[in-house]
Amino acid sequence: MKASNSLWKERLAGALPPELAREIDRFENEILLKKQGKIEDKVFAETRLRRGCYGQRYDNGQRHDGQTARTLEFPTKGTKGPHTLWDAPGMQRIKIPFGGLNAAQLETLADLAEEYSDGIAHVTTRQDFQLHFVHIEDTPSLMRRLAAVGITTREACGNTVRNVTGCPLAGVCRTETFDVTPYAKALAYFLLGHPDCQDFGRKFKIAFSGCRTEACALVNIHDIGLIGVTREADGKVQRGFEMYVGGGLGTVPQQAKLFSEFVPEEELLPLAQAIARVFARLGEKKNRNTARMKFLVNKLGLEEFKRLVLAERALLPEDPRWTSFLADLPVASETPKQPPSLLQINGNQPEGFARWFQSNVYRQRQTGYFTVTIALPLGDITSDQLRALADMARKYTNETIRTTVEQNMVLRWVSEQDLLPLYQELKVARLDEPGAGTIVDITACPGTDTCKLGIASSRGLAGELRLRLAAKAVEMDEAVRGLHIKVSGCFNSCGQHHVADLGFYGVSRNKGGYQVPHFQVLVGGQWTENAGSYGLAIGAVPSKRIPQVVDRVTSRYLTERQPGESFQAFTRRIGKAECKKMLEDLMEVPAHDVEPGLYTDWADAREYTTGDLGVGECAGEVVSPIDFQLAACEREAFEAQLQLERGNLAKAAATAFESMHHAALALLRFRDPGAPDEPDQTLAAFREKFYDTELFFDPFAGGKFAQYYFQAHRRRGQAYDVEGTRQLIEEAQLFIEAAHSCRARLAQPVAMGTKG
Repeated sequence: MKASNSLWKERLAGALPPELAREIDRFENEILLKKQGKIEDKVFAETRLRRGCYGQRYDNGQRHDGQTARTLEFPTKGTKGPHTLWDAPGMQRIKIPFGGLNAAQLETLADLAEEYSDGIAHVTTRQDFQLHFVHIEDTPSLMRRLAAVGITTREACGNTVRNVTGCPLAGVCRTETFDVTPYAKALAYFLLGHPDCQDFGRKFKIAFSGCRTEACALVNIHDIGLIGVTREADGKVQRGFEMYVGGGLGTVPQQAKLFSEFVPEEELLPLAQAIARVFARLGEKKNRNTARMKFLVNKLGLEEFKRLVLAERALLPEDPRWTSFLADLPVASETPKQPPSLLQINGNQPEGFARWFQSNVYRQRQTGYFTVTIALPLGDITSDQLRALADMARKYTNETIRTTVEQNMVLRWVSEQDLLPLYQELKVARLDEPGAGTIVDITACPGTDTCKLGIASSRGLAGELRLRLAAKAVEMDEAVRGLHIKVSGCFNSCGQHHVADLGFYGVSRNKGGYQVPHFQVLVGGQWTENAGSYGLAIGAVPSKRIPQVVDRVTSRYLTERQPGESFQAFTRRIGKAECKKMLEDLMEVPAHDVEPGLYTDWADAREYTTGDLGVGECAGEVVSPIDFQLAACEREAFEAQLQLERGNLAKAAATAFESMHHAALALLRFRDPGAPDEPDQTLAAFREKFYDTELFFDPFAGGKFAQYYFQAHRRRGQAYDVEGTRQLIEEAQLFIEAAHSCRARLAQPVAMGTKG
């Protein structure tokens, strides 16, 4: 039975850093205040996100293990009746800077996964851990237990500096310039909770790599990307970093731009601080779609952005933390536990060892030592496996463990003589999967399993592809074996589909009144050279046909590639049109009664719908997406009221307008899913399709409510006083009500009050 928060607080008294202990205490109090309705939803959402606590998608209010999700009911200001903190348990993200872990931390993660979650810890593409199905009231105890072993969840989510990632081979890599680990650690903890990093409009990501040519930490997709370089000055070798800024994936992927060819090591922290200050001051705050730093760099231009950053750097007061870590670089290096000895191979070599050795074992630059990759299907590892790995880390190494951006784990500094016995122990723990870093080692985001934004089952597809590819891995051609597949459940690229040889992201299509799960297919992204280029989108294919896509594309590559031609070069040579042509027949969707299997998603036999529509709760009724969209508009109008209560007039006015804009867009997309979402274009389309036709006209008010929307659009960005803001919010609510009425009329066979 789990110990209470108060008991864990008592047990760990004095074991936590005082500042961290106070912060967790504050969060515990905030949970209590939220239950009492004394903290608004939006405020609490931001405060929990900054501590790594996410809401989670659920199917019908049930846990995946069949237990009914626990509900916390309490009155909330501004709502009627009971409200839930989370309708079901959520997800806890746990920050692991550069992926570095020790055995005690693994054991703590194992205990927490077992006691508070479903017995599974999930490794993410940012080298974090995530625990799913965690109840909000358990999070303070969880945080205290993590803090006692040196792990924090602070700023694992939210508009903050996210986990600083680093190459898992840093310090042992054969091609690196130098070990970037201590620099990644120093910057991660310097920016953690830093006052200059608390007012971002969106998340901020940083990565370190020791070389250019490999994938390492994918520098090119980060807000700040750093590659270790050296130069000679006055006869001495000086360490520094090639710095890139403004990279990112998401809906609009953009490669980072070169900010400086050489940033001296002593300037790393202050320059990063200056960049954070410029981003906090000038970055977009209102429109989250354009709030990442890549948009600011584009808006200002690289040279102007650089000028502002250097001017900011010149104004910063000296901080001893900027360089204090440099004195500890020599003692920060890892050391082996066992002496280097040659591997003794005889006729009794275990079955599977040769394949595992080929793909999962990396020869370090230190003679006689290897880094072993523990390949984790879908990034999952059980509590028992975590404990077993902790034991192996103590037995064979000085607990030198790291997570990777490919959702795996590595054990560094394994002596060559220990590879055979280590493999045998991994096999007992079922951690001996071969194929690390190959086409079998597929990356996938949570997708529809637990993510509220998931459109298609990324984990279901990745699991199916992994099984099929693993079954033919032995006879697979080396050119195909070396490809990378990455899957995202939506366009946000959490699975990093843009930088895969074959990337897929979930979308939905309609056929004869049914929804069909699809994946958009991208080909030719580049994983190496720190995510050197992005793939080409060639069209959407039904989810159940994606294995055929993989077979067809890889077969053609093998048949038609030129000697030594990479997959990226091959796809560029044959061209985007030809890539699409080879898949066009797979894109066709037959009627539901002809091939009903296409109308279900992987790992879910039910008929597919987008979103968690509560199947079975309303006698099987399917709710149209427009109803959810209009409900979201109502929430926006209410949020405008909350902003007005706080005296934030500009934010209240902007939110009220957005609620009208989104209501108009919902109506447009009810008729045309491709309707434009840019405010001017949305208004023009709405005027043409709904106002000029009188389709929007209320039987009693005519086009009056539409005029509210037109007027609010004209006044965007202008200042409102208190009374004007209140009136705007009231008009927004009336417009949304009119949109509901219009939606009801559209559902009728003959729309009322139209010109036909």
